[in-house]
Amino acid sequence: MFRLFRLTFRAIVLAQLLSLAFSAGMGTAYLLQLRRQYRSWGQYLGERERSMRGDDLVAQADLVETRSVDIDAAPDAVWPWLAQLGYGRGGWYSFPVLDRPWAPTGGPVRSSADAILPEFGDLAEGDLVPTQSGAGFEARIVAPAEALVLYLDDGMVREQLSQADDVAFELPENVPPYQVSFAYELEPLPGDRSRLTARLRVHLEASEQQWRMRPFLALALFAFMRGQLLGIRRRVEGREAD
Repeated sequence: MFRLFRLTFRAIVLAQLLSLAFSAGMGTAYLLQLRRQYRSWGQYLGERERSMRGDDLVAQADLVETRSVDIDAAPDAVWPWLAQLGYGRGGWYSFPVLDRPWAPTGGPVRSSADAILPEFGDLAEGDLVPTQSGAGFEARIVAPAEALVLYLDDGMVREQLSQADDVAFELPENVPPYQVSFAYELEPLPGDRSRLTARLRVHLEASEQQWRMRPFLALALFAFMRGQLLGIRRRVEGREAD
C-alpha cells in the first residue's frame, strides 16, 4: 500500500511539473509572439523613423508609437471617421473593452459608432476632441483627407476640468507633467486605396519608479492603436465586427 501511495504521489508530482513546464513554455511562446507582433505590426521598413506632421508638438518624446494599416477606400472616404473621433462623438474605434469609457453620443456606454455622424464633420483647428466630458485633446492640425493632429498636456486638462460644468474624472494632483500628441496621416494608394498611419508621442516627467511601468504602458498603447486602426478599417470597408 505504501509503495502504491509513493508511486501515485510521484505520478502526481510529475504530472504537475509537466503541466507547469507546458504552461511556462506556452506562456513564453505567447510572450515572444506578442513581442514580435508588438515590434513589427503595422510598420513598413523605415516608416517608424520618417517624420510626420505634429512631431514638433512633443519634441522630447519618451515614448513613440507608430502604426499603419492599408484600407480599401480613398482618403476622402476615411477622413469622416477621423473627423468624428472623440467622447460624445464617434468614439475611438478601438476594442470595446478599451473603447467603453469613451462612448459615442446618444446612447449608453458601448463601443464606437458604426456610421458617419454628419453633425461632427466640420472639425476645425482649435476644436476640442474630448476624452471625457469637457476635457481632452485639442485639434492642432486639421487637413481634410490628409492629416489630423491632436494634442494635450496636463496643464490643458486641469484648465479644461476647472471650467467644465460636468466633470466625470478629476486629474489627481500627483500625476506628473506630461505632453501627448496623436497624429493621423492619410496617403493615397493605387486603386482608390489609402495608407492610414497613426503616431502617438508621449513625454512624461515621471520618477524612476514610475517609469518601471513603461513596458506595460507601451503594450497598452499598442493594443489600443492596433484596435483603433483595425476598427477604422472595418468601418470604412463596411465589414462586420470580428
